[in-house]
Amino acid sequence: MPLTYFPPTITDELGRQPIESAIERNAFSRGKEASFREAIDGVLVADLARSFGTPLFVFSERTLREKAKAMREAFRSRYAKSEFAWSFKTNHLDAVCQVFRSEGWIADAASGFEYAKARRLGYAAREIVLNGPAKPRADLERAMAEGALVQIDNWDELGLVEDIAAAAPAPVEVGLRLLVDTGIRPMWSKFGFALADGEAERAAARVVRNRKLRLHTLHTHIGTYILLPEAYAVAARKMLALRDAIEQRHGHLVPCLNLGGGLPSVSLLHGMAGPAERAVPPVDAYADAITAVLKALPAKRRPLLRMENGRHLVDEAGYLVTRIAAVKGSRPTLSAGGDLAGLAYKEQALRGNEARTGYVLDAGINLLYTAAWFRIEAMPARATNTAPTPVRLYGPLCMAIDVVREQAELPLLETGDLLTLYPVGAYNSNQSMQFIFGRPAMAMITEQGKAELIRQAETLEDIAGLERLPGHLGTV
Repeated sequence: MPLTYFPPTITDELGRQPIESAIERNAFSRGKEASFREAIDGVLVADLARSFGTPLFVFSERTLREKAKAMREAFRSRYAKSEFAWSFKTNHLDAVCQVFRSEGWIADAASGFEYAKARRLGYAAREIVLNGPAKPRADLERAMAEGALVQIDNWDELGLVEDIAAAAPAPVEVGLRLLVDTGIRPMWSKFGFALADGEAERAAARVVRNRKLRLHTLHTHIGTYILLPEAYAVAARKMLALRDAIEQRHGHLVPCLNLGGGLPSVSLLHGMAGPAERAVPPVDAYADAITAVLKALPAKRRPLLRMENGRHLVDEAGYLVTRIAAVKGSRPTLSAGGDLAGLAYKEQALRGNEARTGYVLDAGINLLYTAAWFRIEAMPARATNTAPTPVRLYGPLCMAIDVVREQAELPLLETGDLLTLYPVGAYNSNQSMQFIFGRPAMAMITEQGKAELIRQAETLEDIAGLERLPGHLGTV
């Protein structure tokens, strides 16, 4: 072992860098200045609030189209026989659905309600896939009579479909939903015919033997927010093995494989390390994984690939504009603008690492179903001269569980200040509820930069108009 000593070399690297660079090297730093979002697609957040009130869902048409085009290009550039269905359950606003329809997406409906909504919007029945584990007979009868594809989920439903098809004038195309183990946990065992124990092949054989049915699709949906693209490759390989078995034993080559949805948006679950762009694989990684399996087949045996996506396409197009209704807890008065007092305050905040200040918002878990799982980003709509510090974001409900974020990094703000919560485009508007408040207005910023109302705020008349008062209780 050499005993030569080499003293440390001191360079002037740090001296050449701006003072802000030290902030970036400190993993515990909250930054020198707080980030803010003054505008959405060029429209000032303050103007949106003035025009439509708060809380307010805002959707970006430009982002919706960009996500649709990026996904289409990722798959079709690798595998031309790709088709896409928009998941109505993720967001069934007319304006959102029509954007995807204009981009060439068909409709993935999870219920008779969503099927009827798609038909009302002008989708042809052949442009609709009817999914769901509990389809009433009336919904099946309508969908089958009109020519939609019904994806059968269970044995009881298969019996209903057979009964309805018996009276049909021509064979009816159907799909089978499969339970496929791809290594993702937990498995969604609620849905479909199990592949591993032969149940799926037995169901397929029964469909193929029925002259009034034609097996068009093998379908699986392996979960949601799937961060492992290879899981889809596993699903594709297992489904192709079943497809081969059906052909060899029953003489029918299934023309379509449907890999469902589950692709993530660029967002973080609670407890995940960011940034989200680093944690979430790009759509090209999923396209690579899936299409590599299909392209290994001879060209004439390659199936139509269908995807049914929702969150990946709409989540990042959605914002919620909310207003601070009250400030709770202790309020530090020191500025973190660079003076000694500000630095001392910041050190105290870092040591405690606990939110002592709370902002009560006019939007809570009544509008943000996904806040239970996702770390929704909050940004003020104006610049401030204070560094971010830990705060808790409360909703307006009379419930202790109404917490949007247990801890968020925000500057000192005042009652009346606006925040934007993002991304919130997936599921939240569909699953928002009328608890204490009616549901709020919803707007879309068009590609031309114009903010348009796409759903008006609910009024008492909208809600009470559905109620009926028994005569002995008087009149309203």
